[in-house]
Amino acid sequence: MPHTISNPATLHDPVGYGYSHVARVSGELVFVAGQYASDSTGQVTSPDFAAQVRQSFANLAKALAVENLDYRHVVQLRTYIVGHDTDKLAVIGDVIAGIWGGTPPTQTLTGVAALALPDMLFEVDAVAARA
Repeated sequence: MPHTISNPATLHDPVGYGYSHVARVSGELVFVAGQYASDSTGQVTSPDFAAQVRQSFANLAKALAVENLDYRHVVQLRTYIVGHDTDKLAVIGDVIAGIWGGTPPTQTLTGVAALALPDMLFEVDAVAARA
C-alpha cells in the first residue's frame, strides 16, 4: 500500500528518537505516533499528570492537522499511563469528554511502569480515517 510519512513543523523533530509523527496509508487511514506532553524540543512540559494529558491531546491535534484532519476523524485511541489508577482515569475521561462529548472513539488504555522519557506520565496514539 502506498503511504506517506510526515513530521509537522509544529511538533518536535522525532527522528532522533527513532520514529515519525504521522503516516498516511492509501489516502484513507492516518496513523499518529504516540504524542506526549512535549514542547518544540521534545522536552516534557510539566510534571503534573492532568497538564500532561491536556498537552498530549493538543499535540495529537497538531499531528492530525498536518493531514488536514482533526479530532472528528479519530476512530481509535491507545493511551498509556504510568502508575494507572482511577483518579488518572477520571482525568483522561474528562479530557476525552471535552473533545468528543458523548461519542468518543474506540480506546485501549494500558497501565505501564514507564514510558520513553523519565518525566513522561501519559502518551496517546491514534488512528484517523478520512471522511
